[in-house]
Amino acid sequence: MRTVRMTSTVAVAALVLTFGQPARAAAPTVQPSTRADALTAMHGEAFAHAKYLAYAQEAARAGQTAVAQLFTRAARTERYDHFAAEADLIGFGTDNVANLTDAIRGEEYEAYVMYPAFARQAVADGCRAAADLFTEISVDEAGHAREFRAARYAITHPGADQNFPVGTRVTPVPIRAGLPKCAGQTQANLDAALHGEAFANAKYTRYAENARATGQARLGRLFDNAASQEIGEHFAEEATLAGLVRSTDANLRDSINGEQYEATTMYPSFARRAARVGDASAADLFTEIAGDEAGHAYAFTLALINLG
Repeated sequence: MRTVRMTSTVAVAALVLTFGQPARAAAPTVQPSTRADALTAMHGEAFAHAKYLAYAQEAARAGQTAVAQLFTRAARTERYDHFAAEADLIGFGTDNVANLTDAIRGEEYEAYVMYPAFARQAVADGCRAAADLFTEISVDEAGHAREFRAARYAITHPGADQNFPVGTRVTPVPIRAGLPKCAGQTQANLDAALHGEAFANAKYTRYAENARATGQARLGRLFDNAASQEIGEHFAEEATLAGLVRSTDANLRDSINGEQYEATTMYPSFARRAARVGDASAADLFTEIAGDEAGHAYAFTLALINLG
């Protein structure tokens, strides 16, 4: 795991103590444009992580073990190296109460606004399978919101019942390769939902890590279990409807295109912008990750050639 170097623009860390948690260092300071770019990158890395795990599953099903292992390694790099380093850069997810508040807000939006609207659109587009799935997921997200609210109350009220729910870990649902099952706006909504679920999975695992580091083991379990449903059930079922996974040949081509874009366009532009505003450590990080993504593109290209 890389360590992000701080620049002179970073304020001296201050120690805080909140709701019985161990003292934590204050979040590092970066310019707003750098923070926005880091968050954009984190969304991309979270989606790549989830997508590559799906591609690995298909390669394994087809007996292409080496390619499956390549996708799995790349997925771990995206989440546990790139996403994690970018989160460290901006101090993302370092306060349990703030994390719960963010989770509640996100889950309630999905449960009562986003997914019901997607379900209505799916009915209009004639895709009953998507309408049913969106409705089912909205119920799950409402349940997550209730659990997160109970956890926040327990943490913020000394002497309150600490036996708040820890959720249930779900068994992953296989993703079936194939063409999209819907069209029109519903297909676009499936894509948006896939990105949202992938990011929720990544940030909840980040929140779980912080909870355990601050002595909140039950909260860590709650976030981990919610994360398991976001990727293992919601993302997986949406991926099947969206036609996310195709043949290993097509999956490799998609991965090469994505990695080349990040290596040659996205991360270099983020690095230049960070350098211009004086965030030298961010510029260094973005440049380093660009090099990693170029390496992924090369490895995927070799794998594609070997499929022949």
